[in-house]
Amino acid sequence: MNIDIDNKIHVKRDIGQTTRMSVRDLNLYYGDFQALRGINLDIPEKSITAIIGPSGCGKSTFLRVFNRMNDLITGVRIEGSVELDSINIYDRNIDVVELRKRVGMVFQKPNPFPMSIFENIAYGPRRHGIKNRIELENIIERSLKQAALWEEVESKFDQSALALSGGQQQRLCIARVLAVEPEVILMDEPCSALDPVATLRIEELMRNLSENYTIVIVTHNMQQAARASDMAAFLMMEDDRAGILVEHGPTAEIFTNPKDKRTEDYITGRFG
Repeated sequence: MNIDIDNKIHVKRDIGQTTRMSVRDLNLYYGDFQALRGINLDIPEKSITAIIGPSGCGKSTFLRVFNRMNDLITGVRIEGSVELDSINIYDRNIDVVELRKRVGMVFQKPNPFPMSIFENIAYGPRRHGIKNRIELENIIERSLKQAALWEEVESKFDQSALALSGGQQQRLCIARVLAVEPEVILMDEPCSALDPVATLRIEELMRNLSENYTIVIVTHNMQQAARASDMAAFLMMEDDRAGILVEHGPTAEIFTNPKDKRTEDYITGRFG
C-alpha cells in the first residue's frame, strides 16, 4: 500500500540505534478503568518520536508516563516498567524532582508564569540552586538562543512574559525547559493553539533541538507528524476499553507503508 499525504514526509539523518527511553508491558489504570494496555516502545535518542491516534485513546496519558506527571492524579496505578538510560523511573527510590529535570514537558497551551521573561527562565535554575546573576544570565541567553527567541526579546528581559504573542510564549516555555538542561523533552500538542506560521517555527525548532535532545510529541496533525518526526507510534482504543499501541516505526514507513490496516485507515482519514 502507498499512502499519499499533502506534505512531504520529513526524512532525517540516520538516528542510530541507541535507546534513550524504553517502555515494557505498560498498563495504566484510573481506579478500575484501564486507560493503557500492554504497551512496549523504545524511544531512540536525539530523535523526534510522534505519538498519533484518535481522541481519547490515551496519547497524553502515555506522554505523561515518561516523567511521572500522572503521579499527580488521584487513583492512577501503573504496571510494567519505563526506563531512562536502563533505570526504571517508577522504582520507589527515584527522585521525581530530578527525573522531571531530566525529562521536561511543554504543554498544549503556552503557560508562561505571570512574571518577567528573565524570571520565567531563571525560575528552574534557581530552584536547582543556581543564584549567581552572571551564571543565570548566561543560562538565559543560551536557552533563548536554543529556542530561537533571543533576537526577539534580548532587550525586553523585564517585560512581562504574558505580553508576548502565542508563538513567542510557547518558545519561551521551551526555553524555560531547556534552562535546566534536560535530556528528553515531552511536547503535548505544542502547536494546537498556534497559527500556521508559529506552528512551522516550532516544528523547525524541534528539528534543530533533536540534534542534541530526545523529543517525544503528541499531535493530532498528521501533516505535522509527517513533517517533523523521525519515528511514529500509533495508538487507538481497542473495543472502547483501553489504549493500545497498534504500530510504531520510522515515520516514512508508518505513513507510506503501514503494516496494520488500522494505521492506514487512520492516516487516510477513514476513522478518527
